[in-house]
Amino acid sequence: MRTETSSGKLDTIVIGWGKGGKTLAGALARAGEKVAIVEQSAQMYGGTCINIGCVPTKALIHDAEQHVEGIPASQKFDNAVQRRDDLTALLRAKNYSMLNDLDSVLVLTGRASFTGPKSIKVRTEEEELELSAARIIINTGAQPAVPQIPGASIGGRVHDSTTIQHAPLPKSLVVVGGGYVGVEFASVFGQFGSKVTVLDRGKRALSKEDADVASEVQSCLEDAGVTILSKAQVTGISQDSSCATVSFEIGGEPRQISADAVLIALGRTPATRELNLEAAGIRSGERGEIMVDEFLATSAEGVYALGDVTGGAQFTYVSLDDHRVLANHLLGDGTRSTKDRVAVPYTIFCTPPLSRVGLSEDQARKQGLSIKTAVKKVAAVAAMPRPKIVGDPRGIIKFVVNAQDDQILGAALMHVDSQEVINLVALAMRQGMAASQLRDQIFTHPSSTEALNEVLGELR
Repeated sequence: MRTETSSGKLDTIVIGWGKGGKTLAGALARAGEKVAIVEQSAQMYGGTCINIGCVPTKALIHDAEQHVEGIPASQKFDNAVQRRDDLTALLRAKNYSMLNDLDSVLVLTGRASFTGPKSIKVRTEEEELELSAARIIINTGAQPAVPQIPGASIGGRVHDSTTIQHAPLPKSLVVVGGGYVGVEFASVFGQFGSKVTVLDRGKRALSKEDADVASEVQSCLEDAGVTILSKAQVTGISQDSSCATVSFEIGGEPRQISADAVLIALGRTPATRELNLEAAGIRSGERGEIMVDEFLATSAEGVYALGDVTGGAQFTYVSLDDHRVLANHLLGDGTRSTKDRVAVPYTIFCTPPLSRVGLSEDQARKQGLSIKTAVKKVAAVAAMPRPKIVGDPRGIIKFVVNAQDDQILGAALMHVDSQEVINLVALAMRQGMAASQLRDQIFTHPSSTEALNEVLGELR
């Protein structure tokens, strides 16, 4: 084992190249620290988002939405996968150089595990190194969850959200899970021409959304040829050279469905299993998530954790905000914390995309709040021509507003450009803007944003 690196004594070790970790590594290095960043695979420089998550999947979604005559579906899919690969390779190289080009950063490719509170070992292809630093930051992210279902191991015709991206375009696909990941992949493969069936164990898919919003999503999925079966409890998966078969029950009645491929989309779990957290005295939860305080400190002094590995909201932009919190703690006045976050939006990139921020109507009513709502189908919004211009007027817009002080409690936007408009709504909520103030803003025309003028004018 080697105990020193070519960079000399280290100030900080970052384990994992996620958004928060890589950004913080650069900030600390530019502030004069000697930093090592460890990534287990050269194919993951830059983290999940640019390699197997947000960017590549959204590239596939974009290409699935392009309707080009005269190209077989399989060729269209292969072209999309190639473009995806070219894009991720470009971004991966850029992310690598952003840190590797800094003289005070040591980049290591290998698997890290703790040997003590301030020390790790790194197994590379050539050797095993031992490193220590005054500070260690864990940013290993999350990985697809594999359920305890017979035959659910990934391989052959059974895929997770990573392997399905390079599988041959299936003529038929079964998606196990009707959550956000399952819905996105059902939408993309449906538009590429696959016959998709979603098996969801809940009463309905997207159970965290209001029923009217979820219904609109389901309608658009059905437009793409997707079938959703609710209350479906999967009991087993089998495969042979010709197909994969999923066994499930609905209301106690056993059923089976066969397809070219199966996608298991049942969420993601924190990637901590190989870190040997116990050696450093780092507390973790039932799902392996690292327990942190509002300043992202773990139970081990000098050890911090950022992003998905903490078990919170699994969004790249939350990981980036984790970087802001910790950078403020280490390099600033230390006043910023995760408790400062309000109105954090998200988008499900089905077609058209569904974006939401704050409380749903169901959530607001369960809290006993006095509310007003405004709901309108996009096709019925007269002052919103852009979706009609681009040829997709489907969707729904819904606002939930406090009836006592006119504060926006939440919004669900499903329409063309919703992933952009939701950021404006979230900003208005953070700034305490009343619904009537947002309603009366001046927006460009023709745009999707101007729907806010009309929809907020119908609050009841």
